[in-house]
Amino acid sequence: ALLQKCFTADFLTKKQKVNEGEVPQYYIEHSHEAIIDPDEWDTVQEEIRRRKQIGRSYSGKCVFSAKLICGDCGSRYGAKVWHSTDSYKTTVWQCNQKYDGKHEKCQTPALTEGEIKDRFVEAFNRIILSKASLLANCSYAKETLANTVALDAQIKTLWSEKEIVLELIKKCVEENTVRALDQKEFTDRYNGYVERHDSVQAAIDKLQAEKKARLDKAKAIDRFARMLAARDGFLKEFDPFLWSAMVESATIMSGGEMRFRFYDGTEITV
Repeated sequence: ALLQKCFTADFLTKKQKVNEGEVPQYYIEHSHEAIIDPDEWDTVQEEIRRRKQIGRSYSGKCVFSAKLICGDCGSRYGAKVWHSTDSYKTTVWQCNQKYDGKHEKCQTPALTEGEIKDRFVEAFNRIILSKASLLANCSYAKETLANTVALDAQIKTLWSEKEIVLELIKKCVEENTVRALDQKEFTDRYNGYVERHDSVQAAIDKLQAEKKARLDKAKAIDRFARMLAARDGFLKEFDPFLWSAMVESATIMSGGEMRFRFYDGTEITV
């Protein structure tokens, strides 16, 4: 809630005025019950970003979409219907490129949803066994990732350089308007400044992207740690929210094993 969006400008007439900086404003957190649980919101936003980075669209009809990876070729697993016209109809998950003919056929097996769920429960319960040490590691990793002082210093230096280059471009153009310059010399000098500006801007964009990726990772680790800390015992059945919030990917190996990678970096093979 934002307090003092308006204030009483005249106490005699009780006239209200929109606050345009005349008096302080205050943000109050947790003043209302959230419509959507904050962890659930963050989990969905992370999944949206992750799918965009993959570079293709997914329907999102199943929590397994875009998280299952073929250990042979690196392609995604997708849902496939077997025996669609008879009584043995069933849905399985298998490598999307298994029979496309573009490369050697993958040896990774198809898995039912039940098998995937059971494997996740087993992997998660192994996480629970190492709960104390994992929480300590998460705390250290989160603090390390969230410390962006060095990146901020580099970005600040580049911004200063960018401002200098912009000023040089401005002076170069002004000089060309007030006196006759050799146009080839002017063009070469102008283009050199512009190239330098673009190079500096690209470096800034790269550092800012790195900073955002680190902060997003720190946030994911923090969410992982909070959800892990809230678990008092072993997981008895598949929880789709835990899957979405804690599993970064699950790789199916040719021998049938699944290697789960959790958001804190922990990998467990079952």
